[in-house]
Amino acid sequence: MTQPTLIVMAAGIGSRYGGLKQVDPIGPNGEIVIDYAIYDALRAGFEKFVFIIRKDIETVFREKIGKNIEQRADTVYVFQDVSQVPEGFSVPPERKKPWGTGHAVLCAKDVVTGPCAVINADDFYGPHAFKILADYLRGAQDNGGLYDYAMVGYVLRNTLSEHGSVSRGVCSVSPDGSLQSIRELTRIERIDGEIQYSVNGVDWVPLPDDSIVSMNFWGFTPSIFSELEARFPIFLEKNAGNLLKAEYFLPEVVNELLQENKARVKVLPTSEKWFGVTNPQDRPIVQEAIREQIRRGIYPQNLWE
Repeated sequence: MTQPTLIVMAAGIGSRYGGLKQVDPIGPNGEIVIDYAIYDALRAGFEKFVFIIRKDIETVFREKIGKNIEQRADTVYVFQDVSQVPEGFSVPPERKKPWGTGHAVLCAKDVVTGPCAVINADDFYGPHAFKILADYLRGAQDNGGLYDYAMVGYVLRNTLSEHGSVSRGVCSVSPDGSLQSIRELTRIERIDGEIQYSVNGVDWVPLPDDSIVSMNFWGFTPSIFSELEARFPIFLEKNAGNLLKAEYFLPEVVNELLQENKARVKVLPTSEKWFGVTNPQDRPIVQEAIREQIRRGIYPQNLWE
């Protein structure tokens, strides 16, 4: 049975946080958020780790993260760069930011040959989430022209920041647990005790507390790479007038595959509470959450002793 690979998207620029938030310590011995994800993934049975990073953060990333995981599992580093576009396309010189999560995963196509999971480097997902997705991926198999994918589904109220708005993919799920669609909402927060979202920052619309949301924790068969590769030039053509800011988002590609009846995405529900350093004020909250997990025996005092 093929053990799954974990793809970690760590090339993003932490513009809201004001620094390289992926390597900001939150554990008692200098551990960072991704250390806990790696620890959980190893316990769940992931045997290969692919880190999507930028070339300019390679040294600090390997020192802070790589040295721990390299001793325990097959570890690969892949570089995401804004210059990586198909032949015939050019990149505006002013564009510095990478092309987004869809492009990040596409960068791993030459080093992943089996089932894989995808996570953000700066989110705390919880051990249960890694276990249920690893278990699913061990049996995932495309069949009859239908891709066999999965997504860990979080409860919206468990994924909010206490210090500002968050972006979430709000999901529509069928009675049999399949993902029907994702709607990306970029401004969600709790206001006067009620979860609401806004498109323009002025008008606010309530959202049910128990809405299922995507935290970019996906499970794929290798078919995702050919789809990402085929759709990237289409994305570039469609956004020819907005290449300074346009992003190739992984959930949007999944959404397209759903609407085209090319994929089935099984939603794997979890009651885990998400933690992330979305804003600088989130850091002490995440630190206290980790301390509580250690007190409960979920994690050791020092992850890498």
